[in-house]
Amino acid sequence: MSENDVGEIDLKEIEKRYEAKGYFARLGDMLRGLKMPHDSGEYKLARLELQRQSAPICAFIFVVLFFSVTAVLTMANDDKKEVVEVTIAEIEEETPVEEQEEEEPPDDIEPPPEEVEIMVDTPNPGPVSQITPVASPPSTQVSVKPAPQDSVAMVDSPVKMKSMTGSRTPGSIGAATRGGAGYGDATTEACVMKVLWYLKAHQNTDGSWTGGQNTLANTALAVLTYLAHGEYPGSPSPYQKDFGPVVQQAVDWLCNQVSSDASGKCVMRGVDGNEYAFLIATYALCEAYGMTKNPNCKDVAYNALNRIVTGQGPTGGWDYKINPTSDRDDMSFEGWALQALKAGKMAGLHPEGLDTCIKKAIRCLKTRNFKNGGFNYTYGGNPTGLTATGCLAMQLLGYGGQSEVAQALDYMRDWQPSFDSKQLSAKSQGSAPQYYCYYATQCKYQAGMKQGATKSDEMAWQKWNLAMKKLYPSLIIDDPEPVKDWKGKDHKQGHFENQDAHSTRPIMDTCLAALQLMVYYRYLPTTQTKAATEEADGVDAAEAAVDKGNDVTVEVDI
Repeated sequence: MSENDVGEIDLKEIEKRYEAKGYFARLGDMLRGLKMPHDSGEYKLARLELQRQSAPICAFIFVVLFFSVTAVLTMANDDKKEVVEVTIAEIEEETPVEEQEEEEPPDDIEPPPEEVEIMVDTPNPGPVSQITPVASPPSTQVSVKPAPQDSVAMVDSPVKMKSMTGSRTPGSIGAATRGGAGYGDATTEACVMKVLWYLKAHQNTDGSWTGGQNTLANTALAVLTYLAHGEYPGSPSPYQKDFGPVVQQAVDWLCNQVSSDASGKCVMRGVDGNEYAFLIATYALCEAYGMTKNPNCKDVAYNALNRIVTGQGPTGGWDYKINPTSDRDDMSFEGWALQALKAGKMAGLHPEGLDTCIKKAIRCLKTRNFKNGGFNYTYGGNPTGLTATGCLAMQLLGYGGQSEVAQALDYMRDWQPSFDSKQLSAKSQGSAPQYYCYYATQCKYQAGMKQGATKSDEMAWQKWNLAMKKLYPSLIIDDPEPVKDWKGKDHKQGHFENQDAHSTRPIMDTCLAALQLMVYYRYLPTTQTKAATEEADGVDAAEAAVDKGNDVTVEVDI
């Protein structure tokens, strides 16, 4: 053999070694190599090839098994199939569905075209069954987690007590303003809407309201007015895009006014000298948290509420500047403090000592603020227009069956809604008739519309309500400039001005009137009819505990 032949053989062998084998050729080499001695190179290469081929082999086996099992199951099902006869009906040609436009705020509510004469002195109440409270949907608890300021939780029943629930949804509002001696109507709701548009038009760019009254108090009252109508960010209201941002900005502003001083005491910027505004702002913050579960206003509402609890006087009342050492027991001041406590407890805010604070407050109302059939301004005085304040406080705190409430309702029996103090009652009640009416409207509604109401309380509420529905629409001041909603549509606006020493406070005047016109759905009347003796026993036990310095558990029914 020549040298060239040798070279040619070697090259072919080299080419053969580097030749790329097909998949099945590699499988064949692997199977042959596995039969060789374990110390041979062929066996070791076969083991290495087996490791490389394990993944594709397993995948192939899995696919084969999957299809095999599927085939078996399909054959088994085929044996059990039943033939079902189906009749196909002819379908008429569908009408094309039009795209739904974005929801617009409804047209302004217009009062009935014909003027109806209402005889206030001789109302026709109709059967008692027609004046039962409006039903409210059940409430559900919502867990609270940290969230952005504009985050809200939908609550079926925004304000709720154990024996008092209110639902400020569009459906509930419609049911409560359907007309009748005990309810509101289109005229009252038209006034409310004018007020809501008025407040929107007069809100400052920072979210507050000014105008004749303390800005902090004005803003809190405006927030309470919107919340009473179920307006807040994310609410089901058809006006949500217009009023939601208004409320959001106002609540943000209120939150930013709350801070702590060097001693750690909760304070508010811009508060008035006697700190009435502190109480009203706390009320608004508690109700805002209760309706929205907004965690950002939880802490400020809690801290403010705690200041009211710790600022209670030694006798169970409250005095100017929330002074815990004073025994002056100012009924007007107490009224806002107790409304704030009620809203805070409904919202799930429970500062330490809250229940004891409520028990002491009830004792103070019964033993120090009540005299000669009504509630006085301060301890030792005679009854005034603030009789309505003490009466409502006891009703809202679960003591509506007490004798003091019954006597107070009798004391207010001759009252009628008025912007003139001389026309409120034959007895001189004070110089702020609308302030008294704000409370009296709620008192008479609670007593006259609850289940088991006495005939005299029913009649007193209906007479008051018929007069109120006639008076307020006639006194609202329509502003000439309409307010545009978010889509550019015009809406009427209007406000109220009291005809007394406080008539320079248009925001306060307007909000107090509007809150009365929303009494039908703001808080539903109490529905539980506990015996007065049960409540009296609870109060007596609380009083004994306070006297002895002991703490007892008494159901306050909130």
